[in-house]
Amino acid sequence: MSADLERAYKGARVLVAGGLGFIGSALAHRLVALGAEVAIVDALDPEGGGSEANIADIRSRVRPERADLRDGARVAPLLAGCSHVFNLAGRTSHMGSLADPLADLGANTEAALALLELVRARAPGAAILYASTRQVYGAPERLPVDETHPLHPPDPNAVAKIAGESYHLLYHRLHGLGATVLRLTNVYGPRMRIKDARQNFLGLWVRRVLEGAPVEVWGGTQRRDLAYVDDVVDAFLVAAARGGVAGRAYNVGGAPAVSLAELARLIVAANGGGRIETRDFPPERRAIDIGDYETDDRLFRETTGWSPRVELGDGLARTLEFFRPRLKDYL
Repeated sequence: MSADLERAYKGARVLVAGGLGFIGSALAHRLVALGAEVAIVDALDPEGGGSEANIADIRSRVRPERADLRDGARVAPLLAGCSHVFNLAGRTSHMGSLADPLADLGANTEAALALLELVRARAPGAAILYASTRQVYGAPERLPVDETHPLHPPDPNAVAKIAGESYHLLYHRLHGLGATVLRLTNVYGPRMRIKDARQNFLGLWVRRVLEGAPVEVWGGTQRRDLAYVDDVVDAFLVAAARGGVAGRAYNVGGAPAVSLAELARLIVAANGGGRIETRDFPPERRAIDIGDYETDDRLFRETTGWSPRVELGDGLARTLEFFRPRLKDYL
């Protein structure tokens, strides 16, 4: 796979929207290693996961632009000659979307549509990958969840992501853009937001275990599957390089599902020690909790040949190893 990806991206001009964020910066690192010419646009929204620290070691090898995707005058020049566009920009906080749904709509839907319009005008032949979320399915009617499952968004963030998906697929049908949607499960790994739970709950667990504070488990019986960021980056790279995938939404999973209680035990073990406290589920969180979730991503695997390679325990150990000497940079 690595040789195929190097052939696909060496010398290619690529734009990563949200490239100072968690997944976006991991993607930028990998693209630089593959020999691509990488431009980054990121608004550094304080509600997101963007940080200059995420590209500190490749700063001289990328072109970062701090701008909102709706600022066409600043974003359009970055698309010149681009063959691949990865849109990982936007907000991910479910509680944040309840508090300010209009801001969430702007960051996740209006911004995505603005980028599509710019691509249509400036780089119509580019492959476009849009990062969506398993949250669009809401509380599952059946497990595992495949792409035929009904969409039952539990919060404004999921509604905005469905709209973003729909615009990408519409622009494929109407304008022939090479747009593909990847619905991601819980992604974790180096450079994730750990100062709070706005990106996902595991980020806060990483912080707490490294600080010697107890890991708070709400309930604990809910099952989740998690995907290590390097595997997710591979999924984006493979999908953007491969023909015949555009115009569809695909699930992308990771390791087999585990209960939150078991996940807490795994992160404590990976850290070499720690404490776990089990608490009742907060009422405001229970209202949007989806219960058990497990991804069925056979369609994506069979279409692209991709599969995750990092086991959960190993991924947690790598994550803690990354943050341990850098904790102050991410708080």
